[in-house]
Amino acid sequence: MKLMIVDDSNIIRKAIEKYSHKFNLDLVATAGDGATAVELFKIHLPDIMTLDITMPEMDGLAVLDAVMAIKPSTKVIVISAQSDKSTALSALEKGAADFIGKPFGEEKLSAVLARILGSDA
Repeated sequence: MKLMIVDDSNIIRKAIEKYSHKFNLDLVATAGDGATAVELFKIHLPDIMTLDITMPEMDGLAVLDAVMAIKPSTKVIVISAQSDKSTALSALEKGAADFIGKPFGEEKLSAVLARILGSDA
């Protein structure tokens, strides 16, 4: 399955890449801002995407709207420091598969990926 990682923090992008490696996902693209994310999404059409909310150019919720309009079957995991209930609910209502608050560890991301991948099997 194809994975795309979107976060304005290079450290977070690298951590997600490292944590997701054991799931044998094919990392097809990474982006540090929302506008680039949408353009790369159109090219690669990933099956799974991790998505930050607070980013330059275009916020994560706007990216989520665009992604769901292009390929609604994509499993989007929103990972954000904005972990209040209204942000999480908004992301889930827009089509996100799950929401993880920052900071997060390998255990949390692995559990979410295992659940999402298990539901596709």
